[in-house]
Amino acid sequence: MKTETLPVRVIFRPIRFVLAGIVLLLLWILTDIYIPIQNNIRNFEATEVARLDTEMWRSYYDRKPVVLFNQLAELMRKQFHAPFFRSYLMAYQAAKAAFVFKDGENRSDYEKALPYLVDFYGNIELMSNESFNVTAAARHELEWWIIHRQRANNQPGDLETALAQTAESIYNQPASQFMAHARLRAQAMHIRDIKAVNGGVTESDWQEISRLLMQSWDSFEKVVKR
Repeated sequence: MKTETLPVRVIFRPIRFVLAGIVLLLLWILTDIYIPIQNNIRNFEATEVARLDTEMWRSYYDRKPVVLFNQLAELMRKQFHAPFFRSYLMAYQAAKAAFVFKDGENRSDYEKALPYLVDFYGNIELMSNESFNVTAAARHELEWWIIHRQRANNQPGDLETALAQTAESIYNQPASQFMAHARLRAQAMHIRDIKAVNGGVTESDWQEISRLLMQSWDSFEKVVKR
């Protein structure tokens, strides 16, 4: 009995479709990441940002980098209007900075997170219709991380000041306008820190933290939209 063989062009037709799909996907990714865009980073929903902020705190302290990565990507889309694939690039930069910092033991170790923060804020600045000092924003971000980590060695109010200065460096508004946001956020951090030392953070504690973060981001939104 004669066995029939398929023509070569029939065999390779599906392969061509697959290769074409891969090329189109790569083009989409590259365009998504590198095409210039300009967004109004003052325009966001405080409720969504606060929700994601709370969830990211939990993922960070539970050492769930994959979950944190996805939450960060969603935050980049919700707060800074990042394109889909670019949001994951920025999420990687932010998550890498967070876990490099988390594993540090002194300022020299903590400084190793700075290049990732510079890249992260650089991407935000590229998407913003307002310019800001990327290096200053990254350094202020790292500074409040350090103050929070070394809170026993700092004065009351240092954390709030550093948080407000980070917002100032991004939105080009006086730090004094962000103090209500900073105080509420610092209060939420204090609850998490105290409870973690004294038996663990309960669900009711997380609800209180979420409430404070909601108020904090609501204040922030009102300031940047004035």
